[in-house]
Amino acid sequence: MNSIQTSSTADRGRSIAFPGARPALVLLILINLFNYIDRYVLAAVVKPIKQTFFGEGGLASQDGALVTVMNWFERRLGFTPEDALIGLLGAAYPIAQFIGAPFLGRLSDRFGRKPILLASQLGTLAGFLLLGGANSLWLLFLARIIDGLSGANISTAQAVISDSTNEKTRTQGLGLLGAAFGLGFIIGPIIAFIGLAISGNDFHVPAFIAAGFSALSILMTQFWLKESLPAEKRTHTDRKREFSFAELRTALTSGPVAFLLALMFFQQIAFGGFEQLLSLFTLNRLGLDASGNAVIFVFIGFVIVAVQGYFIGVWSRKFGERWLILVGLGLLAVSLVLMAFTPHQTVPWYSRAAMQQELSSGRSLPGETPPTQNMPVQLPDDTSRGWLGLSWIMITMIPAAIGGGVLQPSINSLLTRSVGADKIGGTLGLSAALLSGANAFAPLMGGIIFQSLGSTAPFLIGGLLLALLWLPSNRLVIQAPARA
Repeated sequence: MNSIQTSSTADRGRSIAFPGARPALVLLILINLFNYIDRYVLAAVVKPIKQTFFGEGGLASQDGALVTVMNWFERRLGFTPEDALIGLLGAAYPIAQFIGAPFLGRLSDRFGRKPILLASQLGTLAGFLLLGGANSLWLLFLARIIDGLSGANISTAQAVISDSTNEKTRTQGLGLLGAAFGLGFIIGPIIAFIGLAISGNDFHVPAFIAAGFSALSILMTQFWLKESLPAEKRTHTDRKREFSFAELRTALTSGPVAFLLALMFFQQIAFGGFEQLLSLFTLNRLGLDASGNAVIFVFIGFVIVAVQGYFIGVWSRKFGERWLILVGLGLLAVSLVLMAFTPHQTVPWYSRAAMQQELSSGRSLPGETPPTQNMPVQLPDDTSRGWLGLSWIMITMIPAAIGGGVLQPSINSLLTRSVGADKIGGTLGLSAALLSGANAFAPLMGGIIFQSLGSTAPFLIGGLLLALLWLPSNRLVIQAPARA
């Protein structure tokens, strides 16, 4: 396998300016905000969905074929129909995005970024409108699938930034896009829960709010965003298929691109598992409820915004992407291992009886997704309370957020430099697809490990996985010669 080259330290200290990318940056802040609204709405509305579609006659009121499938789940796998449906609903979006992103990425290489970005945004709008008007489970699933299939908006916007930056500024540009995730991490849950609160927990309302934001982004794209991929740089082909599984197999099995894509997938397994299991871990280990976990997630969001919005640009110019990848993997690995051994000491205000009463009406924790939402969690005793456990986890989360914050932009930056300009969209589409696959897989596998091996195991295994990734990264990612 060829070595992967990164930018040199000779570029340190140079100013960064990419005005052509600014409209795309603003748009992606909105786009990522919508994605986080969607994620947190789905996590927050599990109870209303159950009341809407499983009350007043229960599952029997749904389509006969659906009843047959869900009864099979209950007989063969031991899941209740409600739990199986909620889990499948949560997985529908990332699975659909895993399928759709590479195809749409290749289309953007051929037809330009703007038309594909508009098409994907229209799909997002249609998905939110359908979700808002859904009165059956089939419509609910259809809304999620449409939104997922059109989910190339992120990778296409990343391609716009790649087109609008050079090799010296690309990591910072992609980092700023990542900062939009951090903003969505903070603002998305607020909008979702406000919408649920003012509507009496009606899940249709936040969906329509998100649709309004989506419509605004479409107008901004149409009238503000300029095409970033000129016709002479596009892929020109007479093939009927824009994407083939042979191309996917080649990308995943040869050269530096294969290693970077694998690195993207496995680091997201670890970091995505950390995100989606953190609330369960802190409930089990510290006795933190939804509001306590919300504070932790806002704290993580602010760290990620600071890292990706500012520090990654400084660090990439001073040290190069190799340093960012190795340090990111190392920080995330060490922090996950340390987090796994968080002391079993609940927060001072914890009461087991009060927590049991709070959870009796259903659990809806920040960051938790449907695959783990109904997973039983053992509550800690309230005999040992203090600040040690909370202090430990807050400190260890800082390197976790820094490591996770630098990895994705650095890896994507190197991916765009490892392929020709006419393949950037397709390659970033593959990256987004693997990211979605990891996000779908992480809570499923993490939940199984959490239940079977205990709360320590998922974080410990994630940290060890990243440590193993560090070794080939140290060997395969080398520093490039200084640019003139």
